[in-house]
Amino acid sequence: MLAVWVEQLLGFASGALKAIRQDERYPTLMAWAREEGPALVGDAALAQALAPELWSQTPLERLDFACEPLARPGRNEPCWCDSGRKTKHCCGAVTLPGHVPGHLMWMLSLREWKGDTLKAALACGRAPAQALLEAGLIAAESGQRGRAQQILESLFETADWSRLPEQAEPAFEILVDLYQERGFHRKREALLDAVLDRGPLFLRGVALERLCLLHLDNDDLDSARAAFVRAQQALPDSPTLAYIEAMLLLHEGHEEEARERSRFWFRRLSRQGDLDADQLQFLADLADNPGATLAEQLLNAEEDLAEPLVALQSLLASLPTAPTLDLREADGELAYHRSAREETLYAGFRAVFPAEVEHEAPLGFDADPWPAAGEWLPALCAHPEWLDAPAVMQSLALALTSRFGSLPWMAPSLFEPLAGRLERWLEQARQAGRASLTWEVADNAVLLRTGLALVVGMERGARQRSRHLAEQLLELDDQDSLGLRELVLDQLLREGRDREALALSEAALAAPAEDQAVLGLWMGRALALYRLERVEEAAEALGRARRHNPHAPVLLCADNPRPAAPGQDGAAAPGSRAEAWQYRTLMRDQWRATPGALEWLAAQAE
Repeated sequence: MLAVWVEQLLGFASGALKAIRQDERYPTLMAWAREEGPALVGDAALAQALAPELWSQTPLERLDFACEPLARPGRNEPCWCDSGRKTKHCCGAVTLPGHVPGHLMWMLSLREWKGDTLKAALACGRAPAQALLEAGLIAAESGQRGRAQQILESLFETADWSRLPEQAEPAFEILVDLYQERGFHRKREALLDAVLDRGPLFLRGVALERLCLLHLDNDDLDSARAAFVRAQQALPDSPTLAYIEAMLLLHEGHEEEARERSRFWFRRLSRQGDLDADQLQFLADLADNPGATLAEQLLNAEEDLAEPLVALQSLLASLPTAPTLDLREADGELAYHRSAREETLYAGFRAVFPAEVEHEAPLGFDADPWPAAGEWLPALCAHPEWLDAPAVMQSLALALTSRFGSLPWMAPSLFEPLAGRLERWLEQARQAGRASLTWEVADNAVLLRTGLALVVGMERGARQRSRHLAEQLLELDDQDSLGLRELVLDQLLREGRDREALALSEAALAAPAEDQAVLGLWMGRALALYRLERVEEAAEALGRARRHNPHAPVLLCADNPRPAAPGQDGAAAPGSRAEAWQYRTLMRDQWRATPGALEWLAAQAE
């Protein structure tokens, strides 16, 4: 019965609003209510009684969006519907079937107004918070992103944050997402700062959680850790903190600690008895296997892609042994040539895959393949033989790395199976001869680019596997076409193998080519020498790094520096602040974990 009333009320209110907007005069509304209203609510008396209630809460443009409420008459006074009868014999005798929200006409007006009218209505400050909330959510659900942003901005610009309804939490998250999607990063940061500064407690906790996830997306682990600590203080019993801490620890490479902390959260929150069965099951799964649970949650959150991505995981877990390739040594070089079968398989894949690999770039496509993933992922799962072609492997590895390469928990199910397949081909190349597998020869770039994509994709979630694959590629490509020595150097430093890291840096920097002297090699060499207590040599290496990029030591020592974005192609120019920021995100934890290293670095920078 209530659902019927809500539907009737919305239909009647929408019609009433249309009548009011004709001239914004009460008699016009009452004439409409008597003529057309009964058909919408099924009763003439109900239509006549409902109209004055709606008029009193309708914002009027002629009054600068103020309402013109009617004085509610007494039982023996003339009825406010202008029928001429006493109220007790007219609208006062009608009982409405349900509640009429006091913000209803404002909400419907916000859905209707456009352009300057909407802008003026929002600027007047009279719109009820609940009306702004509901109108903004409806606009977002219907895909009206600009209108949703405009309305929700007005909701959160109110000076009285204590009047925000509890339902403001999803609206806040939607607005943050809109800013992210539409590239309004300064507005996003300002909104988060405003909520953290003066927002209600329930919103401050959500803002801190979003801030932590934002820093994780930017690979700023220090800021993510600081935001997580603040979130713990604001909402110490929030179950969201359990998965955020697991994500943070996995990003930092602490898998066992992530498992231990997840068990702690499960024990603590399950004792409180405030969680429903689904939340408890999620925490139990997180305590059992944080990485697999986060991977499953991510895939399920992918909406239309959840089923194809789960199918891809199953496919990769059951792939047969990779076939041999046409790999042979000629004129002192190893060469891979695509076979006719591989060309046919790749052609079938390209019929559904919308992007072509940028051959001049180490990683990248000429278009984003993910908007069409609902087509090519199911097709790939239906044709697993396509993965017999290295070109298909290359496209898949690049696509997965672009979307999931920064998420450590995705490495076991998406990247490691592909790495095993590629390693079989690399072993075949080693057996084909001692010559180098260089980038420019034949179709070698396909194998090397696939390897680079998988090394990058596994770098956070499967570091040892990533380093092992990188070492195999370096063994075959002695020219280091992919710049993998820097990555292997970083991982050796993470494992505390400082002498091996130093030896690798010496071999890499011995080449006379100027482009060999990259930031990571010199900074890695400086860190290895400092750990080995060869401080003077470390200072010399740091000096070379500073000449290459003066921003690097400053950013490494700063506690909360401003992030630097790479160029449009995703690359950071040598010597740029973006290059220094990339090094900081990858290696600051190692400098910080080395006793006295950051202090020494700061002193050298001065």
